[in-house]
Amino acid sequence: MAGNGTEARTKPPTKPRTTRNRTKPRARLRPPRLTPRDVLHAGSAGLRSRPVRVFLSALGIAIGIATMIAVVGISSSSQAKLLRELDKLGTNMLVATPAPAMFSGQDTKLPKEAPGMVSRIAGVESVGTTGDVGESVRRSENIPKEETGGIALKAAKDDLLGTLRASVARGAWLNAATARYPSVVLGHVAARRLGITEPGQQVFIGGRHFTVTGILAPVPLAPEVERAALVGWEAAEQLLGFDGHPTAVYERSADDRVAAVRSLIAQTTNPRTPSGVSVTDPSAALQAKAATEGAFSTLLLGLGGIALLVGGVGVANTMIISVLERRHEIGLRRSLGATKGQIRIQFVTESLLLSGLGGLAGIALGAAATAVYARAGDLPWVVPLWAVTGGFAATLAIGTLAGLYPAVRAARLSPTLALQAA
Repeated sequence: MAGNGTEARTKPPTKPRTTRNRTKPRARLRPPRLTPRDVLHAGSAGLRSRPVRVFLSALGIAIGIATMIAVVGISSSSQAKLLRELDKLGTNMLVATPAPAMFSGQDTKLPKEAPGMVSRIAGVESVGTTGDVGESVRRSENIPKEETGGIALKAAKDDLLGTLRASVARGAWLNAATARYPSVVLGHVAARRLGITEPGQQVFIGGRHFTVTGILAPVPLAPEVERAALVGWEAAEQLLGFDGHPTAVYERSADDRVAAVRSLIAQTTNPRTPSGVSVTDPSAALQAKAATEGAFSTLLLGLGGIALLVGGVGVANTMIISVLERRHEIGLRRSLGATKGQIRIQFVTESLLLSGLGGLAGIALGAAATAVYARAGDLPWVVPLWAVTGGFAATLAIGTLAGLYPAVRAARLSPTLALQAA
């Protein structure tokens, strides 16, 4: 090459750049998440479209829950009434009576001084006394003496009414004046058997007429007093030949001294023969009745549980039929991207809503039935909270179990087959 003496410098040829086609990985499609509102809307769609079927299915659940709530509520109301009576009457009363002799078979007599000795025991607050009088009580002298009508005649001291915490329904109790004259107070059972309805009427006792000055209200802790005619202690001794020996000594003590008084009352009542004294607690029967009030409700609770299970079977049957009828809907939702889990949640939610509606209706029916029974029987209305929550929880549990199989079956449906079947 000629030129200015320098050779032309040439650049080496450059290699063409090669670009690699780097493809980004495709993002995986994720199904949209269902909010609780969406789940509730989807689950209630089937219920809104078939109201009659929903009503009939929920009715079985409602009957089972109503039975269980009513049984527990009625039992609790009766028990509450007994406990209220116990609180009113007290559990601090003991009764000392003669015990049958071991060999002779005859009742021993309590000393005449027994009421006074019992009142001196530490902790004793009041003492009431009655004594059996061997005379019959008749409506008139024309009635045979043998026809007593199961009415006993007892002599009573003034403080008996306060010790028993009893009350006079009509008229007045014996006082210092009437206790010495031919006056009588009737227990409410004795008054009913004699046909006495108001004070001022007369009964025939020991060959003379006694004027009825009062009629007692019921005395649950002393049923023997309810079936007796009570005359004053002095009148019984002077007019009826009463020997003055008490046959029942009722005592009230402080609540914290009941056990101590019980251990002392027998030897105090009859120091010579304490074994001849029987000491009883009249409130024990009411306490036992209150404790066993719900014993007979177990069978009814079992029947309510069976009704609840039958209702659950009805819910399951309804849900299975719903799945069969809504295959087209299920296939359409699956083809639009709904997952198997979302289908399962939809049908389990529908089953829960169906059972929950029946449970709420059953709770309302059971509480209403308890209220009607309590009002008719003059009982306090009591529906335990544990029964309401337990019954509703059982309803939801049965609803969940009843909806599981239909939900799994719905989720297994193939979208194409479901749409073809439609």
